[in-house]
Amino acid sequence: MADTAVSPQELRRRSEQLAAAFPALLAEAERVAAIVAQGVHGRRRPGQGETFWQYRNYHNSDPSNRIDWRRSARGDNVFVRETEWEAANTVYIWRDGNPGMDWKSKNNFPTKQDRASVICMALASLLMRAGERCAVLGESERPRTGRVGLERISRRIALSPGPTQNLSGEIPSHARLVIASDFLEDPNIWAERLARFSARPAKGVLLRLIDPAENHFPFRGRIKMEFPGASVLAPLLIGRAEKSREDYQNRFAAHTEQLESIARRLDWPLITHQTDKSPNTALTALYAAIAGENL
Repeated sequence: MADTAVSPQELRRRSEQLAAAFPALLAEAERVAAIVAQGVHGRRRPGQGETFWQYRNYHNSDPSNRIDWRRSARGDNVFVRETEWEAANTVYIWRDGNPGMDWKSKNNFPTKQDRASVICMALASLLMRAGERCAVLGESERPRTGRVGLERISRRIALSPGPTQNLSGEIPSHARLVIASDFLEDPNIWAERLARFSARPAKGVLLRLIDPAENHFPFRGRIKMEFPGASVLAPLLIGRAEKSREDYQNRFAAHTEQLESIARRLDWPLITHQTDKSPNTALTALYAAIAGENL
């Protein structure tokens, strides 16, 4: 059997190549966050510390040592005592890493994955400035805040392979979520993936990233289309692409309607961002949705 072990030098080369984009992405995210921060108000929050904030009903996901037995003994319900810091919302972020996200139709456009990373990192920056805690769904060991927390969360967002199994990661009840993807898979698959969050209960926002070519299908003439990450599938050859444009656009619009229907059923905002546009508008909408009273 041939030796397939990878040398330490090769592993280091791969890790350095993977991490190379992180400082640039973080710098871009902080630039975008700084611009948006000038036009939005900070979130109203209880604050930090150990001061009592409120009682809330016990949920089966809460550890038993959180129960306030004195308050619970006054009636039939079981209550948990929360402090100001514990009452602050925790926001869990997931950025899709499927092969189709690492694509762009023109060299001067960002990939959908890089743009999603920048927007999510910028959102984490805004939230942490407001005292909120953030974590990367399925990866972070615990929610974090502060400058050091931002750097750790940003690194995870930028370098994460973004597997879909991370959507099954543990989250506390009433947490907030940001799910960033192109959502190009069957909408029924996404409906199943997101249904578990309603049972927690948890609410969030869907950030949909699309390349302009995916929206408008500008191709002409004979083209060969390949399926990202599916090398076993033969490329699709189209003789005259312009004749397929209307049918493609109709299918794309129907797919969008299905996603919008899923978002309405969940009562989650769906924010669509096209990668040739400024990320500022998408970040403002995303931050406003997370900060909204409906979440």
